[in-house]
Amino acid sequence: MANFFETLPDGWTIYLWLIIGAMIIVAVLYWIRWGMKNEQFDEDIKYVMFDEQDKDKMDPAEYAKSRTVIKSQIESRNRFLAKEAAKHKSAV
Repeated sequence: MANFFETLPDGWTIYLWLIIGAMIIVAVLYWIRWGMKNEQFDEDIKYVMFDEQDKDKMDPAEYAKSRTVIKSQIESRNRFLAKEAAKHKSAV
């Protein structure tokens, strides 16, 4: 194997680095696309941790926002569960 690398012309390693760099870029683009399709880039996710007991600790606008975000998260979860149920029903 060492003999193989010695017979290669000078400058071959740059092509190896270019191929590896291209593979990394493709992998990153794939995972960003996956994250966008699966609602992973939600900036309002911080409101999900609040519940009814936090109402007195929050501004009314923040509390209303947290209720809206939680409602949308529940709807998203129900959509996901419905898709999964349909997928399992069609597989059976």
